[in-house]
Amino acid sequence: MDHSPEHVRIEPAILYFGTPVVLISTMNPDETVNLAPMSSAFWLGWRGVLGLAMSSQTTQNLLRTNECVLNLPSAGQVEAVDKLARTTGTYPVPDGKKKRGYRHENDKFGISGLTPTPSETVRAPRVKECPVNLEAVVEAVHPIAEESDDQRGGIVTFEVRIQKVHAHPEITATGAADRIDPDKWRPLIMSFQHFYGLGERLHPSTLAKIPEALYRSPDVDRARALTN
Repeated sequence: MDHSPEHVRIEPAILYFGTPVVLISTMNPDETVNLAPMSSAFWLGWRGVLGLAMSSQTTQNLLRTNECVLNLPSAGQVEAVDKLARTTGTYPVPDGKKKRGYRHENDKFGISGLTPTPSETVRAPRVKECPVNLEAVVEAVHPIAEESDDQRGGIVTFEVRIQKVHAHPEITATGAADRIDPDKWRPLIMSFQHFYGLGERLHPSTLAKIPEALYRSPDVDRARALTN
């Protein structure tokens, strides 16, 4: 017999059920670097989809430069990420962020204690401490909620194509350097505005029996050609 409780209808203000945190590094117009945390992101092959507010400095930088680095912090970088949480590279601070207690900050690397390191295919630097760095270029921009008079122009999604993947050796699979070992990789997760990490593996996965090579995207060869 199913003893699951009955559902109740609720209206949460946000639907952030849990996604990995991303630190996006982009170049500002004055050639300084912006570093911004976000968690509205997912990946398909070597493509990523990023959801951002139009008022964000990161958004403006992406629209202008068409490139970025997606730095994926582990649970070990949670304090550094939190130092960036209510800062913005936009000046003056947009009204919406001002109401939420954001402040303008130009030196994001400085206040977080993180270290910039050069990228290979984009101008924005990578974050040395993050176990994964994904150099990316913008391929498409999609506005969100364009049908809504009171939301139009507020949110945008970017489709980005990954050009280079950098990973700390400690998270790669033994004997297979091109694979991330999920038992070693512990991403920082945000769920309803709070930070979490991953626990142990729960159950054998049928999908995991499919060789990862069968998911290989043509974008991998396109990216390889950049430096070969």
